[in-house]
Amino acid sequence: MLGLAIILAFSFARCASAIKDPAPDWPWFGEPLNNLTVSVGREAIFTCIVENLGPYKVAWLRVDTQTILTIASHVITKNHRIAVTHSGHRTWSLHIKDTRETDRGWYMCQVNTDPMSSNTGFLEVVVPPDILDDPTSTDMVVREGSNVTLRCAATGTPEPTVTWRREAGGTIILSSWHEVASIEGPEMEIIRVTRLHMGPYLCIASNGVPPTVSKRIVLVVHFPPMIRIENQLVGAYEGQTIVLECHGEAYPKPITYWTKPTNDTIVNDNNYRVETVTMGYKSIMRLTVNSVRAQDFGAFKCAATNSLGETDGKIKIYRITAPSTTRRPNARRDSKKLWKGDSPHEKEIAGKEEDAISVDEEIDEEPINFHSSTASSIFHRHFTNLESLAMTILFRVALRLFS
Repeated sequence: MLGLAIILAFSFARCASAIKDPAPDWPWFGEPLNNLTVSVGREAIFTCIVENLGPYKVAWLRVDTQTILTIASHVITKNHRIAVTHSGHRTWSLHIKDTRETDRGWYMCQVNTDPMSSNTGFLEVVVPPDILDDPTSTDMVVREGSNVTLRCAATGTPEPTVTWRREAGGTIILSSWHEVASIEGPEMEIIRVTRLHMGPYLCIASNGVPPTVSKRIVLVVHFPPMIRIENQLVGAYEGQTIVLECHGEAYPKPITYWTKPTNDTIVNDNNYRVETVTMGYKSIMRLTVNSVRAQDFGAFKCAATNSLGETDGKIKIYRITAPSTTRRPNARRDSKKLWKGDSPHEKEIAGKEEDAISVDEEIDEEPINFHSSTASSIFHRHFTNLESLAMTILFRVALRLFS
């Protein structure tokens, strides 16, 4: 009834103006009413330019609901978000504050001429994307080898597109082992999931209206322990320090330990140090043997166990000969160097004597084999020297007897 009364009043004013001025100079619109696109929550402003308005009135209407919003400078609707401003009698603006999706539609700037003059424009209210919690997947835990589907439900105007990416970058492995940087669509399906699929993913929703939004979904893949050993045989000598190493993969995180050749579990002490370095589902198990003893020769075992299974690997330590690091000192050569002079004559004598000493050393160090020609010559030389010495002694005795 109120709307009807307002329309009748608006018509009466128009008729009164027509009676007062039977030959009016008709107003016209200076330019078309522009269509508007605003983000939800922002203010939308339609501007209507009317030339030569004269005694006529400007009204704003919502076309689809047939609602009169304003007449002249008065707001008729009870919607507190609606306002009207004007500059003189030429520019009339309709303000829609804090726009909502329900404000989307056609709006009319109307002048009460006879017949009525009007100008219309469309208001598009766009909504940035939003990811819905209920239909969207949360963090998921699956067994290796099973199929998994991650879902991401997003709303917005226009309808947003959804893109899947790894949070840390890298590629996504598809069922055909084809690797892609991203996947488009509200669902990401992985056939026969492996541990390589494990990690956080982002579903990103975008529709051109800022801001773009995303949700983080962590995919956890469970599988039993596996152990890989690069060197299963390690040679060592007593007293040596060695490090044994096993590479493991498992999730959930496994319990790891080492055992001795006697099958006793190893604990950290002065002889052994055990440490495990974990990186995601991978781990490196290290055993340091500080000083290998006789009881350490044998098979050490590295083992890993979690809720899905247990496995182990063996590394055998075998005995090797310790490398020789000492040299037998030569007293004769060392003492010779203490008194050797610097004159050329002394150097020449010392060189000759050193050569003779070197030969003597070779003779001393070489075991004599009487069946070889070399040994025979050595024996003959020693025998000749003894014979000469005996002749000298006999000659000196003879001299004393006949003197």
